[in-house]
Amino acid sequence: MRTKFVLSLVLVALAAIASVVIFVRLDSRQQIQTYMLRGGFEGLEETVSDLEAYYAEHGSWQGADSLLSVGAGPAEGHGPGGNGGHGGGSQRLRLADSQGLVLIDASGQTEGSVLSSDDLAGGIVLTGPQGAAVGYLLPSTGSFYRQGDELPLIERLNDAALRAGLVGVGIALLMALALSAGLIRPIRQLTRAAHAMSAGDLSQRVAIRGRDELSDLGRTFNHMAASLQQSEERRRSMTADIAHELRTPLAVQRAQLEALLDGVNPMTPENLNAILAQTDLLTRLVGDLRTLALAEAGELPVERVPVDLVALTRRVVNRFDAPASARNVELTIEPSSPLQALGDPDRIEQILGNLLSNALRYTPDAGRITIALASTGLLTVHDSGPGIAPEALPHIFERFYRAERSRSRDEGGTGLGLAIARQLARAMGGDVTAANHPSGGAVFTVTLPLSTSRSSIAR
Repeated sequence: MRTKFVLSLVLVALAAIASVVIFVRLDSRQQIQTYMLRGGFEGLEETVSDLEAYYAEHGSWQGADSLLSVGAGPAEGHGPGGNGGHGGGSQRLRLADSQGLVLIDASGQTEGSVLSSDDLAGGIVLTGPQGAAVGYLLPSTGSFYRQGDELPLIERLNDAALRAGLVGVGIALLMALALSAGLIRPIRQLTRAAHAMSAGDLSQRVAIRGRDELSDLGRTFNHMAASLQQSEERRRSMTADIAHELRTPLAVQRAQLEALLDGVNPMTPENLNAILAQTDLLTRLVGDLRTLALAEAGELPVERVPVDLVALTRRVVNRFDAPASARNVELTIEPSSPLQALGDPDRIEQILGNLLSNALRYTPDAGRITIALASTGLLTVHDSGPGIAPEALPHIFERFYRAERSRSRDEGGTGLGLAIARQLARAMGGDVTAANHPSGGAVFTVTLPLSTSRSSIAR
């Protein structure tokens, strides 16, 4: 890539330098010819232009004497062989037609005479609109240059332009190498880091300098690498958590079965129910894992029908009346007008059931759980428990995350309820969030899309 980059810069530099050289050569030729052959050295280029413009307008030299009435140009001593001064008298100018006939002589001495070819060779050729010679302007000193005298100087200038172009190419090449080294370095760092990541090292990061496009690419790479590393850490943690959650009920089952086989415990319904409880826990854990995996993959079948959210909430709360009463926990539904949500009634029941189960687990005896419905489609579950620790809030919806791991496991939680609730809500176009209520306790907010239909309400 560095070679391509350097070649690209050199080609651009070559194109620019070649353009400059070509235009300089073309323009310098014209400027030299104007200076040497069009009266520039004698200071007559403006007079020559005026005479040619006059002829183009009138088609003849009649009346052109007014353009020569006042002499033009430097003093006669100016020029090769002169003293280089700028003062002292005007030049004597003569105007001849294309045949060499003197039409105008500022001194009046040679008007009407025909000039020789040598005299005309020392004059300034005046050209008409078609480029043909229409006359000659002869200064008193004569023109110091003749046709062809400019060629050696033009060749020298061309050689100088070519040498300048070669020097420019060399400088451009050196600058391209220097610039490419600075631009290619972060790309090489990205390449090495990407190769290391492909080999399994997700800790790779690249240094960020500046705020250009390469810096943005480096920041994006670092963000991607951090996300991949976090995903890998979560995957490993989840694998370890699954193994741990499965190992505990399996170990209990094994111990109880061995006790039955060894005759330590009698074969009674009570002992068999204890084993069955561990089997139920395993079944629930496997079911939760499957539901969560399908929801995260977007493959969980979800209906989208109008749901009477008020009736559904009352039905779910009624299922928790018994366990809440056993601990003297008050379940309250704040009054709400009829409210329709758009979603899957079974999945909404599962979300609300998981949130109530979590709230009941952390609400102390004689506490209170309040369920509120808002016309904007918000459903909140507020408990009077200790709330959520600030450091736990960002992780509360992660799989197997428990702020109080031992307590949750003892009470039968799998650590997947909140994660499942959020994934189910998102699958229906909503969400679940958690926060600490200003008056104390935790509050979970469920957002569901509202239904505009008033018929076929799923209850």
